[in-house]
Amino acid sequence: MRLQKFLSRAGVASRRRSEEIIAAGRVRVDGEVVAELGSSVDPETQRVEVDGRVVRLSPPRWIALHKPPAFLCTRSDPEGRATVYDLLPGSDADLFHVGRLDYLSEGLLLLTNEGDVAHALLHPSHEIVRRYRVGIVGPAAGDVPARLVAGIPLEDGPAHAVEAAWATDPGGTSPELAVALTEGRNREIRRMLAALDLKIRWLRRVAFGPISLGDLPRGASRELAPEEIEALRRRASAGSPRRRPS
Repeated sequence: MRLQKFLSRAGVASRRRSEEIIAAGRVRVDGEVVAELGSSVDPETQRVEVDGRVVRLSPPRWIALHKPPAFLCTRSDPEGRATVYDLLPGSDADLFHVGRLDYLSEGLLLLTNEGDVAHALLHPSHEIVRRYRVGIVGPAAGDVPARLVAGIPLEDGPAHAVEAAWATDPGGTSPELAVALTEGRNREIRRMLAALDLKIRWLRRVAFGPISLGDLPRGASRELAPEEIEALRRRASAGSPRRRPS
């Protein structure tokens, strides 16, 4: 296995970042510094260290977590706020989250130790569809979904929903939107709706690619089924599925 792929699979860093770590001379294989890109390693028989810490491949793990509101997608917070890792057993502390949800949002968050698959899923070229339900302070205009699909100018460039529809009557006091995006920009839906002068009551991610939140309770987690993991791996290894819903 290529050394940079091994480091990514082990969750050390993305492949590109792993290449930088190797080139910086921070990696040793069987006690010898390996700084040449493209070097190979046998995970079964060789000892790999990064900055003196032994790195090993663990059995692949994938977890779906229903992140509640007011939890951070980070390992620790200097202000002492709760993080998603507070919801997981200590044995899952080495898993890293696939993308993130902002502090007030809730819903499906995937965690894994398969770094190369996770990084591939997050790459913009794969256009993995993220699906959301959004509670709006209503009433709201009926053309909001069409405007979201047409595109909303934001400070970091136009943002487009690949799908959008009212899930309930927009003329009511608590209408709900169903929105699908293929980008993972910071607070994207919140900024798009704010640009339309809409106030959000709650925001929930209900699917990431082929994985759905289902009826998983807030704060609960579950192991992904083998077929779900295989579906994610297929998406990670596929070419860019332009505008193809997941």
